[in-house]
Amino acid sequence: MTVIARNEGANLVGALQTVAWADELIVVDAQSTDDTVGIARQFTDRVIVREWPGYAAQKNFAASLASHEWVLSLDADERVTPALADDIRRVLASPAAHAAWRIPRVTWYLGRWIRSTDWFPDPKVRLYDRRSATWTGEYVHETLEVSGTIGSLAGELQHFPYRDLSDHLDTIDRYTDLAARQLLEQGRQARLIDVACQPPLAFLRNYLVRAGIRDGLPGLIISSMNAHYVFLKWAKLWELQAAATAHRDDPGGRRH
Repeated sequence: MTVIARNEGANLVGALQTVAWADELIVVDAQSTDDTVGIARQFTDRVIVREWPGYAAQKNFAASLASHEWVLSLDADERVTPALADDIRRVLASPAAHAAWRIPRVTWYLGRWIRSTDWFPDPKVRLYDRRSATWTGEYVHETLEVSGTIGSLAGELQHFPYRDLSDHLDTIDRYTDLAARQLLEQGRQARLIDVACQPPLAFLRNYLVRAGIRDGLPGLIISSMNAHYVFLKWAKLWELQAAATAHRDDPGGRRH
């Protein structure tokens, strides 16, 4: 079992307690300034501190340290439910039918479990044979590329991503910086239609199509936050494009 972390002292105990049954616990810390490393060492002696190379690279490094072929990748703000632990032990007790397994994830937000919007079932491929899978993604939203079939488990991961609305907004600001940069490097272009239309479409998808309306005010807030994320992502991409164009037009930064 692997966890990557940075300044996750508030979350790490809860995460590691739910996987105490694992044969091996590996924590890779990105030079935390809080008590993350000390907490991790209460659970395992496999704690490695290194610079942050990005989500995918850090997860691949963590997997490379594993003594076993099968790896469960867990984020510090996640918890493995007893039902999921039973599922994992069951599929690993016999020859694997798949190269990886997809796990549904449910998020705790504003005092309730959210089972609507883009947040649910939010399936994550986290249990995998490291010989057949590699994490990819330059900056944000890393994904696992699997050579082989992927099965589905019924037990859930529990997700505790935000302390409050301010924390949620701060996270959106950081992640949209990374998302915009990634889009720019992929050659994507932000058009007026993207900035104007993608956010309201994201809201309608979350609130109506994916039933955020069932979750009352929290559902409305999540739908609005997800639309805000989409707006910032495209607006920041436009800003990066404008800066790049200005630099090409005036590479020496001359004043007129």
